[in-house]
Amino acid sequence: MSTTTPLNFLDNIRPLFSYYKSLGERAMAQAPDDALFQTTGNSQNSIATIIKHLHGNMLSRWTNFLTEDGEKPWRDREGEFHPTFVNRAEVMQAWKEGWACLFEAIGLLKPEQLQDLIYIRNEGHTVLEALQRQLAHYSYHCGQIVLLSKHAAGQYWQSLSIARGETQAYNAKRFEQPKERKRFYE
Repeated sequence: MSTTTPLNFLDNIRPLFSYYKSLGERAMAQAPDDALFQTTGNSQNSIATIIKHLHGNMLSRWTNFLTEDGEKPWRDREGEFHPTFVNRAEVMQAWKEGWACLFEAIGLLKPEQLQDLIYIRNEGHTVLEALQRQLAHYSYHCGQIVLLSKHAAGQYWQSLSIARGETQAYNAKRFEQPKERKRFYE
């Protein structure tokens, strides 16, 4: 029997959202400014477009999260895929605004609300399901941002994880340490 208190879901998902936000930021920091607006093909999205989409999604989903449908009538999802940002500052402002909206909404949640019903496009979700849905969505797009940033940085890319060829040394160091309860993103 464990003598520690089990982690509350909210105490785990909040830092997970922070981890993916940080991952995207660390990736974009390695991409040259012009790379934020480049695509790899005609039907592909640039980093800036992905962020414009995330911004629209986050504002729509997290504004009045518990009391209004997550797909707001004012959201222009189709417009999110048309480039309008012109510089890194605009891209990063949208990035910060979207994440701030999310963190404000989930910062107010209590464990007893996880089974409450909310709606996204008139489809009922528990708060727990909606949080998991959005974590998956945002981590998917953060992965795209990492890939595009890595491509743009080329030989100057610095790994955001265990660098290629360093797994054995990393694992040896970890296994020298005593076992402990720790989240991978800390």
